[in-house]
Amino acid sequence: MSTKKSEILNRFANNYPNFLRKDLNKIINIFILEVKNSLKRRERVEIRDVFSLEPKFQKARIGRNPRTNEKVYVKEKYSILFKTSKLWTKKINEEK
Repeated sequence: MSTKKSEILNRFANNYPNFLRKDLNKIINIFILEVKNSLKRRERVEIRDVFSLEPKFQKARIGRNPRTNEKVYVKEKYSILFKTSKLWTKKINEEK
């Protein structure tokens, strides 16, 4: 299940009623922008005890189209490696 930015904004607004919604929206936008810019600069983003994001370089290669089995050239690119912290992994996997 994915979470929308509007859902995050609603949760923050409910948990912190003293803050204005437009200020909370600015905070969320700034956070997303900073994470995006850091990844563009090929920097690792880490939120301690939650998760880390790291750009990973993938070399150019010859792939194949699974439908037609035709060989396709795949350019070099960066992908994002997402890794949860040990604490979160433990919480997610514990039984209810």
